[in-house]
Amino acid sequence: MTDQYVLTLSCPDKQGIVHAVSSYLFITGCNIEDSQQFGDRDTGLFFMRVHFSAEAPVNVEKLRASFAAVGDAFTMEWQINRADERMRVVLMVSKFGHCLNDLLFRSRIGALPVEIVAVVSNHTDFEELVGSYGIPFRHIPVTKDTKPAAEAELLELVRQENVELVVLARYMQVLSDDLCKQLSGRIINIHHSFLPSFKGAKPYHQAHTRGVKLIGATAHYVTADLDEGPIIEQEVERVGHEVTPDQLVAIGRDVECQALARAVKWHAERRILLNGRRTVVFA
Repeated sequence: MTDQYVLTLSCPDKQGIVHAVSSYLFITGCNIEDSQQFGDRDTGLFFMRVHFSAEAPVNVEKLRASFAAVGDAFTMEWQINRADERMRVVLMVSKFGHCLNDLLFRSRIGALPVEIVAVVSNHTDFEELVGSYGIPFRHIPVTKDTKPAAEAELLELVRQENVELVVLARYMQVLSDDLCKQLSGRIINIHHSFLPSFKGAKPYHQAHTRGVKLIGATAHYVTADLDEGPIIEQEVERVGHEVTPDQLVAIGRDVECQALARAVKWHAERRILLNGRRTVVFA
């Protein structure tokens, strides 16, 4: 079986980028399995994801070292990773467990290419559930006075476990600006509506009061601007006038699970590239 790799890159758009990348892979004895690209006329940036294989065993560090010249020539931001590596992830949750349960199950059956190294919560409600999956559960209580220490403990866990992605699976605490900056592009949140809409408590009850006909959920990267980070995925469900607030909540839970699971999967497969306040998603 051949070794499989994923190259992702972004850079100022100019002639010759695709030729340079494909020529590099040809010269190094690699074969392109799949390639996607996008040139954004608004920002003048070019984005590319290439899934390639190598017939002869090759060290990923050597691939990175040899590609550096191509990257420098086009002022690229780029990464090369093994396609079969499962991304190391920490899940965070408070008192709503539907997204947590969904991600745990999808990971167990192989539907998500991730390794969940820990679940962090400011409550203990789901300790038993997490333990049933054989995953470490970390209770980190958060108050106004202990917030800095709690975030320092989270960062230490991320460093110790070489975590590449933190997922807020209905974690109901606002993260500090400093934490958002330190983990920029590595935290995904699920929001219970199309953003920005129905913020605050009981969003589905607010939606019911307004007589909405579509309910939705938005998965996005976390930034210091609350719920304003680059959007990754959105999901909707049409509802009628007869639907009660409790039924909206139940439908909304399913919608949230779907949007968040897709966002996590695409991030883990390195299909998402940041484009300023937006994302390029090679789904």
